[in-house]
Amino acid sequence: MKSFKTFDKERLSVNLAKLKKSGENFEVIINPDKILEYRKNQADVREVLKYEKIFSDAKKGFEASVERLKSVFGTDNVLECAKNIIEKGEIQFTQEYRDQKRKEKQNKILDIITRNAVDPKTGLPHPRARIEAAMDEAKVKIDYYKDAEDQVNDIIKALQPVLPIKFAVKEIQVKIGPLYAGKAYSIVERYGKIKMDNWQTDGSWICSVEIPAGMQNEFFDELNKLTHGSMESKVLR
Repeated sequence: MKSFKTFDKERLSVNLAKLKKSGENFEVIINPDKILEYRKNQADVREVLKYEKIFSDAKKGFEASVERLKSVFGTDNVLECAKNIIEKGEIQFTQEYRDQKRKEKQNKILDIITRNAVDPKTGLPHPRARIEAAMDEAKVKIDYYKDAEDQVNDIIKALQPVLPIKFAVKEIQVKIGPLYAGKAYSIVERYGKIKMDNWQTDGSWICSVEIPAGMQNEFFDELNKLTHGSMESKVLR
């Protein structure tokens, strides 16, 4: 085994993809933000790797030998081996990175809830500090893998036993042409509750969706970006 010593301090705390195969350990050091993009097909393997090297123990700096790579993976091509490790192995983030991403995601979720939620008794928004305290009391778990928009509805439900809260909503009708209708469905579903769903004979899609009122502009921006401004929309209420 060859020791890789050019990043002694950094390797003490690294984000890894690890795979145990044929009784041996193989690891790559990853850029943690890029691994999430890679899973969405928004980055390639070169962007994911911090170093184009395969390790048997990254924290100790031991590289896997060319002979072992050929024997186990059938190739010594680092990128091919790395893809195998990333796609089939276990991803390990440092505690520091997990804490950072969880905090970022929590702040985004708090922004969304503060902007969109009200006390159903008064119709007034709750202060951010009160929502944050309620999240602690309800022991809300933040998933840093998941988009904030995909978590807020479940979090609102989790908060309701300890805080009177609901989203102020708007109902919006949209029509998406056949070229973008398939991709648009997942965007619309992510933002709110689809109340009417009608596919046209030409492949276009008309729906009405109930979304948090404060997310209307963000909702339109994302659909306009997808459709290059070709969608039709109408606020129903």
